[in-house]
Amino acid sequence: MSEADPPVESLRVERREVLFSGRVQGVGFRYTVRGIAARHDVGGFVQNLNDGRVLLVVEGMRRSLEAFVAAVQAEMERHITDTQTTVLPATGEFTRFQVRH
Repeated sequence: MSEADPPVESLRVERREVLFSGRVQGVGFRYTVRGIAARHDVGGFVQNLNDGRVLLVVEGMRRSLEAFVAAVQAEMERHITDTQTTVLPATGEFTRFQVRH
C-alpha cells in the first residue's frame, strides 16, 4: 500500500444509526440531510420520531459516512443538542437515500 492509498478500514462498508436531539423537527432538518446525502456516496433514510428526535440510518464506506455525518452536523449544529451514533454491519438494503414520513 502506498501513502496515497487509503487505509483498508476506511473502505469498509458500514451502517450508522444516528439519533439527533434538540430542535431538529420543523426546521427542514430531513430535507437538508437529503440534500447533503446527494453529495455523498451513501444510501439510507432520515425520519422524524414521535419523541421529537430525528433518526438517520445510513450505509456506505466508512470514509463516506464520516464525511456525510460531519457535514450534517456542521450544517445543522445550531439545532442539535445531542447525537448518539451506533455503528453496525451494513445490510446492503439501500439503493438510494430518502426522507421517510
